[in-house]
Amino acid sequence: MVRAGRKNYLFDDFIESDLIAIGWNDLGDLSKITSLSELKKRLSHTYPEYKEQAVHMNAGQINRFVREIKKGDYAVSYNSEKRIYAVGEVVSEYVYDQNFEYNHIRKMKWIGEVPRDILSTPTKNSLGSIATIFEISGEARKELENGLKQPTKKEVSSIDIEDVNNTLDFIKEDFEARANEFIKDKILSLDWCQMQELVAAIIRSLGFKTRISPKGSDRGKDIFASPDGLGLEEPRILIEVKHREGQIGAPDIRSFLGGFRPGSKGIYVSTGGFTKDAKYEAERANFPLTLIDADYLVDLIISNYDNFDMDGCSLVPLRKIYWPL
Repeated sequence: MVRAGRKNYLFDDFIESDLIAIGWNDLGDLSKITSLSELKKRLSHTYPEYKEQAVHMNAGQINRFVREIKKGDYAVSYNSEKRIYAVGEVVSEYVYDQNFEYNHIRKMKWIGEVPRDILSTPTKNSLGSIATIFEISGEARKELENGLKQPTKKEVSSIDIEDVNNTLDFIKEDFEARANEFIKDKILSLDWCQMQELVAAIIRSLGFKTRISPKGSDRGKDIFASPDGLGLEEPRILIEVKHREGQIGAPDIRSFLGGFRPGSKGIYVSTGGFTKDAKYEAERANFPLTLIDADYLVDLIISNYDNFDMDGCSLVPLRKIYWPL
């Protein structure tokens, strides 16, 4: 797969000029580059704003186009407006040509087109990578080859629809699981003070007012919350935040509960989790106590993010993604 620029705007030029191409024009002619490490050095020098990870990723894509693709290989490009995949044979080695908008090119012999609508949902998903260039293999490759033989829109049966829905549900679950892990990565990268601010933002999103104790003077209670912010209205919530790798044990729970008075409720946040004994201690406590680990923290963020204030959003910036039902 070779993308035809952002939103496939060069697709028609690819077809009319019988070529595929990639950008990074400022790199100049790459025909003399003999290794990936040499390409990385030129990429870093030409684009100093690239971070190390970006250098590795972009160099890998450029290297595949310049050095790994061979004459006789097949390439695919996509037109999102027409919803078709153009399939063709690579008929040239790498060429540097400043006459085309993207200077790094390969000449093509286009063979045909495959409508996206005749492909299965798993194949559509595998072809949806945002990478500029990547290898197509397995079932996706077979479906594209078969699509060239019968490029007609298939009839969609009730069984097809059921299969599509089941596949979409599976992909959605996979995306959600990945998103949750990325959010968890983000919150675990916060420092201790930022974690306190995040927990306070979650509590505020639930309709309470919060007060964070000055560093060193909390006496085991990092955050205080209540409906009025003064503790005159119940519930009065005492919150402890531990942002570290180790699990919290039962002695920590007992220490936290010490000094609670009637009407108080507790929340104990530990990004390192809790031991079995700690959970048992919380269950049999004389005061209502909720334990929140990193996974529960992610769930609370997602469930209440629409009610986050600006301070909370700045700590964990998220973007809502809509998914077809």
